Amino acid sequence: MIQVYHNPRCRKSRAGLQYIQDKGLEHEVILYLKDQAFDEAALRDILKKLDMKASELLRTQEDIFKKEIKGKGLSENEIIRKMIENPRIISRPIVVHGEKAVVADPAENTEKII
Repeated sequence: MIQVYHNPRCRKSRAGLQYIQDKGLEHEVILYLKDQAFDEAALRDILKKLDMKASELLRTQEDIFKKEIKGKGLSENEIIRKMIENPRIISRPIVVHGEKAVVADPAENTEKII
């Protein structure tokens, strides 16, 4: 089953979810800001499935990023801790299918894993 880490207040996240729904794909929506879906193990697992470093999954336009991460020279471990503390800085939506994942922005990125 496909998992969609979703923020309903985000236009891009809504578009990614809509794409999956329009395709009729069985999926589970995880409201990661509300459900506190990320602990260190879960985030590391998703990063592995994305084949990305934590620094590549950051939303750089967020104030938290600008104040607490940008230019600080943080390690990947420190960035992961910041992401767990402040999940708004995680790019979205993340779509996971089996052992692969994509950031579905644009929504068509989902095609890479279904």
